[in-house]
Amino acid sequence: MATSKFLQVLWNHPAGPKTIHFWAPTFKWGISIVNISEFSKPPNSVSYPQQTAFAIAGFIGARYCTVITPKNWNLFTINFAMGCTGIYQLARKTRHDYFVDEQTAIASDE
Repeated sequence: MATSKFLQVLWNHPAGPKTIHFWAPTFKWGISIVNISEFSKPPNSVSYPQQTAFAIAGFIGARYCTVITPKNWNLFTINFAMGCTGIYQLARKTRHDYFVDEQTAIASDE
């Protein structure tokens, strides 16, 4: 009984499945899923501009979702995830470009 009440509230929410405010963020998950799938690729294939854009757009979008009416937590979650995956990819790339090369050079001198 409680489950059906929850589903009814979800269905009738202003950002529920009957609206584009539900489906657009749901399909936007594809961007973060692809970015997550690229975690296994070598860091030298990561693009600084692309991942910076992901991170900035994600966090700005997440902030925007907290001030709009009605609150769209699906959109907030995907934007936050997009920002986090962008930051993670930037960290991988930075670690590879600036720290791994130094450690390799130090190891080869010994």
